[in-house]
Amino acid sequence: MREIVVLSGKGGAGKTSVTAAFAALAENKVVCDLDVDAPDLHILLDPQNTAAEEFVSGNIAQVEESDCDGCGICRDVCRFEAVTLTARGKAAIDPRRCEGCKACVALCPRRTIAFPPRVCGYFARSDTRFGPLIHARLDPGGENSGRLVALLKRNAKELAERQGHELILCDGAPGIACPVISSLSGATLAVLVTEPTPSGTHDLLRVAELCDHFRLPMGVIINKADINPEEAARIEAACAAKGRTVLGRLPYSPDVTLAMKARKTLPEYGGPLEGDIARLWEAANALANACAKAK
Repeated sequence: MREIVVLSGKGGAGKTSVTAAFAALAENKVVCDLDVDAPDLHILLDPQNTAAEEFVSGNIAQVEESDCDGCGICRDVCRFEAVTLTARGKAAIDPRRCEGCKACVALCPRRTIAFPPRVCGYFARSDTRFGPLIHARLDPGGENSGRLVALLKRNAKELAERQGHELILCDGAPGIACPVISSLSGATLAVLVTEPTPSGTHDLLRVAELCDHFRLPMGVIINKADINPEEAARIEAACAAKGRTVLGRLPYSPDVTLAMKARKTLPEYGGPLEGDIARLWEAANALANACAKAK
């Protein structure tokens, strides 16, 4: 089984549009959206028959007001200023500030503070016109995005094994933080989508170095390459100096935005980018096959 993770060092480089286009072209696959903080792959894939479960991670303190005598110890020990005393002289805990450290629970003399599990979002399995989709959404400020990403990858692998799929195609998060690190675990190939701007080049090199650290093969796609040919050439030269594969270029086209507005992938929308996307998928798929055989 192969696993291709599409990443970008920064937002807005075109990562999700490329992933959705690959999902339309790939065969016998499970699609997985690992951008749990701001998922948007579902906008293009239009999931149906969604079966969702709560994502529980960590705990949160809650005061049982009826037994609270308002001594204020919980307020004094809370380093996050999550505890206040109400006008009735009872303690109240702001769930947005509570970090689940449990200090108030341990020191409350009347044992009036509960510590239930915290629901941080949901994860789901859905059907799409391109096959099954594993996806999730973390609540704003929710914790453990890396753990949620690992859960999605495990569910996608189990589903692929159960249904006989040969490929897991993942849309990763931008940047190089915890969810990106988690998304690289067990992957066959990382496809890095960038744009020819100084920030695009800088962030591409950061995520490429992260892939190097985990010894994960990668292929680079330069999106909107014609808006700055000189910077695109510098990206290709930097990749060549490090032995990184450049899968190809995509020109700037308003068809990308028009396809998104129509909630279609680029292969479905057609137009001049259809052939370019097909060639990029062939190159990425061939590289993933070669990497899988080399393992």
